Amino acid sequence: MTEINKVAVLGAGVMGAGIAAHVANAGLPVVLLDIVPDGAKDRNVVASGAIAQLLKTKPAPLTSKRNAKLITPGNLDDNMDMLSDCDLIIEVVIERLDIKQGLYKKIDAVRKKGSMVASNTSTIPLNQLVDSAPDGFADDFVIMHFFNPPRYMRLLEIVSGPKTRPEVTKAISEFGDVKLGKGVVHCKDTPGFIGNRVGNLWGVAAARFAFEEGLTVEEADSIIGKPLGFPKTGIFGLADLVGIDLTPHVAASMLKSLPEKDMYRDLYQENELMTKMIADGYTGRKGKGGFYRINKESGKKVKETINLVTGEYAPTVKSTLASAKAGKKGIRAVVEYDDKGGRYAWKVLSHSLSYAASMVPEISDTIYQVDEALKDGYAWKWGPFEMIDKLGAAWFAEKLAAEGMEVPELLKTVGDGTFYRVENNKVQFMETDGSYSDLPRGEGVLLLSDIKLASEPVSKNGSASLWDIGDGVICLEFHTKMNSLDDGIVAQMKKATKLIEKGDFKALVIHNEGENFSVGANVGLALFAANLGLWPVVESAMSDGQKTLKKLKYSKFPVVSAPRGMALGGGCEVLLHSDAVQAHVETYTGLVEVGVGVIPGWGGCKEMITRHTLNKRRPGGPMSAMMGAFEMISTAQVATSAAEAKEKLIMREGDGITMNRDRLLADAKAKALALLDGYTPPEEVEISLPGPTALTAVNLAVEGFVANGMAKPHDATVSKALGRVLTGGDTDMTEVVTEDQLYALEREAFLGLLKTEKTLQRIEHMLTTGKPLRN
Repeated sequence: MTEINKVAVLGAGVMGAGIAAHVANAGLPVVLLDIVPDGAKDRNVVASGAIAQLLKTKPAPLTSKRNAKLITPGNLDDNMDMLSDCDLIIEVVIERLDIKQGLYKKIDAVRKKGSMVASNTSTIPLNQLVDSAPDGFADDFVIMHFFNPPRYMRLLEIVSGPKTRPEVTKAISEFGDVKLGKGVVHCKDTPGFIGNRVGNLWGVAAARFAFEEGLTVEEADSIIGKPLGFPKTGIFGLADLVGIDLTPHVAASMLKSLPEKDMYRDLYQENELMTKMIADGYTGRKGKGGFYRINKESGKKVKETINLVTGEYAPTVKSTLASAKAGKKGIRAVVEYDDKGGRYAWKVLSHSLSYAASMVPEISDTIYQVDEALKDGYAWKWGPFEMIDKLGAAWFAEKLAAEGMEVPELLKTVGDGTFYRVENNKVQFMETDGSYSDLPRGEGVLLLSDIKLASEPVSKNGSASLWDIGDGVICLEFHTKMNSLDDGIVAQMKKATKLIEKGDFKALVIHNEGENFSVGANVGLALFAANLGLWPVVESAMSDGQKTLKKLKYSKFPVVSAPRGMALGGGCEVLLHSDAVQAHVETYTGLVEVGVGVIPGWGGCKEMITRHTLNKRRPGGPMSAMMGAFEMISTAQVATSAAEAKEKLIMREGDGITMNRDRLLADAKAKALALLDGYTPPEEVEISLPGPTALTAVNLAVEGFVANGMAKPHDATVSKALGRVLTGGDTDMTEVVTEDQLYALEREAFLGLLKTEKTLQRIEHMLTTGKPLRN
C-alpha cells in the first residue's frame, strides 16, 4: 500500500491552513502553497501569514506550537516543484470549477507517479472535477471533505470516483483514520455528501419551525439541544457559532444541485429577520452578535437575545418549557409532551429523521455511515437511525403516516424491528434489504463497549469495573459521574493489583470511554466530611489514595493509563503514577486543585517537583525546578493536548499519542504488553530541595501579586501552602527528601486548607455553579 509520508496543501485560507496544521499535528511534513498577491514583496506572504495566524488562533489548530516548523510555505507560481516528492496533494482553493481544473493540470505536470490528489470541495461533484483532467489523473483522485476546524471536527468524508484506484481509496482512508484520527465515512457523489445533506436540512427545519411555532430563541435552543442529543448550543446558538451569513450561501449551493423534489426545497425559505441581521452586521460571534449578543452599554456585560418577531434585543431569559425537562426520560418523552416545545421537537425530528431515512441508499449504502457522519460532523449524540430506534421505528412510521407525511421505504422495511440490534454479543445494523450485518471494526480497533457486550466484568462496584481485555491484560474502567475519583475506584485499583499479583493477569490498563477520563477527586465528599468535622476520615482517604497510587507506581507489573478528554486533578495524578501513558491526542490534563482552594493531595505535587528536578533540560540552580512546578500548579495550568502534556512533563518522552480515539485501547494494551518483556519496577526517588529559604522568596512573590491586585488573599494562602510542599518543608540542599516525606507534606497542606472557611466556600461554589470562586 502507498505510504503517505509527506503532504501538500494548496490553498492557505482558514480551512487549508487548518488541514495543514492537522497534518503537522500527525508529525508529517507539509507544504502549504497559495497565490502571489499583486505587488507582494514576499511572494509567499499568503502561506507564511497563514502559518503565523495558526500560532495565534483559538482554539488552537496546532496541538503544539512546535508543529508549525513542519509546515513549509510557498506559492503556486514559483514552488509547484515542491509537490514532486509529496505522496498526497490536497486542493483547498475557491469553489470554482474552472480554477480547480486549471490547478489540476499544473499539479499533474509536477506530481510523482502514484501520488494521490484530493479536493476538499463540499459543493462540486467529483465527476465534474475530473471530466477534463489529464489521462490517469482520475485514477489517483478522491474528494476528502474535512469539517471545520479540522483538528477538532472528527468527520472526514471520502468520495471515490468510478476510475479511482481501490488502493488510493484504501491508502487515504487509512491515512485519515490512523494518522489524522478521523471518523472516515465513505459517501456517494451526491449533493452535500452525507453530513451536510442531512445536517443542513435539520438546521433549516429547526430554524423555520421555531419561527412558525412561536418559540423564543431561548425556548428553541432548550429543545434542539441536550434534551434531544443535539449540541448544547441549540440551533440558534450553533448558527451564531458557525456564522449566520453562511446560511444563504449554503442554501444557494444546495438549491442549485439538489433533486427537484427534495424536501430541502420545500422547507427552505428566505427569512426577513436573518437577512436584516446579516445586512446590519449581526452575523454571529464573529460579528456584532447574532441571535445572542453581549451588550456592554451599561458598563456591564449583559447577555441579550433577539425577539424573533420584532427583531428587538432584550436580556436573555431562561426557558421554562416543561418539555425540555422531559428529555431526562428520553427523546420520545420530549416529542410526546403536550406543549409548544414538544410539538416543535416533533416537527423538527419528523422532518429530519424521515429525510435521513429516505436518503439511504442514495447518499450511502449503509445506515451506520449516515449515523457516524452526523455524530462526527454535527456533534449529535445519536445518529438519525439510532434516534429512530429510541423513538420506536413502528411508532415513528405510524405517526408520520397519521400526519400525511411520506413514510420512507427503509422504515417500512424495518417494520416493528430496530435498525440496530445485539446478536451473538455483537452490534449489528440493518441493511437496505432488511438483513443484518455486524457493525464493522477496523483492524487495530478495540472498544471497551464491545468487550462489555461480550463478557462480564472480572470485578465491579458502583464506581469502577475491571474487564479482561485479552492476552493477560486487565482494564480498570471508572464510571462515576464525570468519572470523579472516590473510595470505590481506589478499591478497584487495589483489587486489580491483587489479581495481577496472584497471577490471574499480567498488566493493567486504566481506561474508559466516557467523555472525560476523570475530572478529579469527588470534592463533594470532602466538603461533606469537612462540614461534619470528620478530619480523621479525610486524612485516612488521602493516605489510602496516596498508598494505592504509590503501590501502582512501584508494582511488579506494568501500568498504562489511556486517557481521552479531561484528566484533571486526581485524574492527572493517576497518569503521573503510571509506568506509561498512551493518550488520545485530545487529552486535556493538569493539576487544577487550587481552583477549589486546595493542593494536589495524591502525589501530584511530589511527582511534578520530582520531574522538574530530574529534567536534564532545566536551568541550573536549586530554584528553577521548584519554580517550574510551582508556576504550573499554582496557576492551575492545563495542557490542551497530549503533545502539550509532554511539554509540561505530565507525560514523558516515551509516552504515546493516539490520533484516533477508537484505537486508543488497542494502543494502550500493546504498550502494556511491550513493557512486560524484562519489566522491572522503577526505583524510588530521593531529591534535594531548598527548604525554608526558598519558601521565603516564594511567599514574598505571592504577597506582591496580592498587593498588585493580581491575586486574591486566599490565593496567597493556597500558594504558600503549596510552596511549603514544593520546597520540601524543613529541609535544605544538603539533605534528601523522600517520596513519603513529600506525601506527608501534601496531606498536611491539604488538610490545613480544607479547614479554612474560604476553601469550603470555593468547593461549595464549584459544586453549585461549576465555576471557580475567587475569594
